This record gives sequence, C-alpha cells and structure tokens, in this order.
Amino acid sequence: MATSPSHRWGQIIGQEFLEVAIEPLMRDVAAKHKLYLDQKGTRAARRGKKISWVDLHGNTHDLDFVLERNGSITTIGSPVAFVETAWRRYTKHSRNKAQEIQGAILPLVMTHQHHAPFIGVVLAGDFTDGALNQLRSLGFRVLYFSYNSIVAAFDSAGIDARFDEDTPDAECATKVQAWDRLNQTARRRIAKHLLRQQSAQVAKFMLLLEEAITRQIDRVVVLPLHGTSLTWESVDAAISFIETYNETDEAVKPIARFEIQIRYNNGDSIKGEFVDKDGASAFLRTYQSPLRPAPDTIA
Repeated sequence: MATSPSHRWGQIIGQEFLEVAIEPLMRDVAAKHKLYLDQKGTRAARRGKKISWVDLHGNTHDLDFVLERNGSITTIGSPVAFVETAWRRYTKHSRNKAQEIQGAILPLVMTHQHHAPFIGVVLAGDFTDGALNQLRSLGFRVLYFSYNSIVAAFDSAGIDARFDEDTPDAECATKVQAWDRLNQTARRRIAKHLLRQQSAQVAKFMLLLEEAITRQIDRVVVLPLHGTSLTWESVDAAISFIETYNETDEAVKPIARFEIQIRYNNGDSIKGEFVDKDGASAFLRTYQSPLRPAPDTIA
C-alpha cells in the first residue's frame, strides 16, 4: 500500500530530519571520547541496516543511536549511551510514544545495568508535559523541540512544514517534493537553524551525555552480610525474631552475600549482589582501569 503524502511528510520530519540534526552531535561526542557510534546503516558486526539489541528476556529492540566503548565496524562494544528520536504531530499520541520508548529502552538498561548507560530521547512535535515528565521520572534525559520550532526551522528554507488532519494530500505532496529537492548541505542548514533556536537546551543535553560518558568512580561501598536466612510462617513470628535478635553477638557467622555499590561523581550508581568472593571480585574487576606497562617495558 502506498504511503499517503501526509504520512510521508511526518516520516521526513520524525526520521530523516531529526537524524540530520542529531547525528553530527553524536558523531562529535564519539570522536572526542573515542567511542563507536552505531546508527542505521550497514555494519559488519550486525545483520541488516537496523540497530537491534536483545534484552535479557530475549526480546529485540530497534534503536536510533548507540554509543559503544571498545566497539568497531566488526565488534559490538559495551553500550554507554542509548539515544532515541521521536516525532508526534498530536498530543493525543504522545503518551503512547513515551511508553513505547520506555518499553524499548528500559529492558536494555536492565540487561546492561553494570554499564549504567546514559538514556536520552530527542522529541519533536506535540508532546504533553505528562509524557515528558513520565520519561524524566524514569531516568531519561529529554531534549524537546516543539512543533512551532520545527515549523520555524523549515521556514528558514522556504518550506511550509505546517500540516494537520485536514491538510490536503496535494499540499503535503508539495512539502515532500520540496524536501526531496534539497541536497545534504541544505538539509543540514535547516537542522542547524533548529539547534540554534534552542542552543541552551541542546548544550545541557550534550553536557549530561558527556558527564555520563566521562564519569569517574567516587567510591565503592562493600557490605558483607553474614548469617543464615530464616523462614517464618507468620508475620508475627518474624517480628518476634527481629525484636529478640541479639545484635551484639560477635560470633562469626557464614557469609550470606556481598552487596556492592559503585558510586560515580555525576550521581550515577551501580549495584550488585554476589553470593561469594569470586563473583564479587570478578564484578569489581570489570571496573578496574586498564593496567599501564611499567616504564622499562615500553618499546
């Protein structure tokens, strides 16, 4: 079935245009911090042109931008940032889109929780405060361009981006044709106009992204928990046990587990629980800085 001109125009704004606007920002950060930027297109390390990551439940999620540490054309690295883009023309669809985004990203965050990746979303169009706050409450960093800011950006190139449910197909087709006639330089010019309109918000979003990428470990908290777990058949019995428990008993009790929390200087934290020393040590070794060779061993 052929795509209607109005639907195609929405695709241009929400996919092609937003990608033109955001991709250079992501590429600059990747180059600055020696990360690999994965985006839609061919890559030897994966199949097809989509960026697809699998969560711990075996579900596949298609993404827009992923910044990877130790990644390359041929090797999938560790995710340090997931950044999604989305467009909605009407507020009535904004809550559903927010839920769609969190449904795709949060399972991946859980899967890669030991990396505590940055999660960001670049939204454009009409989104309610409720939809935006819902994402923020879940840890997303949000960069939002209003519908009017999109219209103003296209106006700078002489293209009237306005449309609604009553806009004739012929009018939307004209908008599509105008975009298709633009070369990449002209498209980037429109994107730069959009970014300049909200330069402060763009700068803040990128600062938060870089802080997450460059964060340093501030402290490591290790809590060895000793004792044997006990099971009670009633709440009353459990309360009685707690109230009569001898907290000053210094007798050595078997280790139950190690609880570890790694705290970063930007406020992020990563937690882990392990039943033995080997697991706890192996977990912490993944956060060690690479060993540098001694001076006399450098070639």
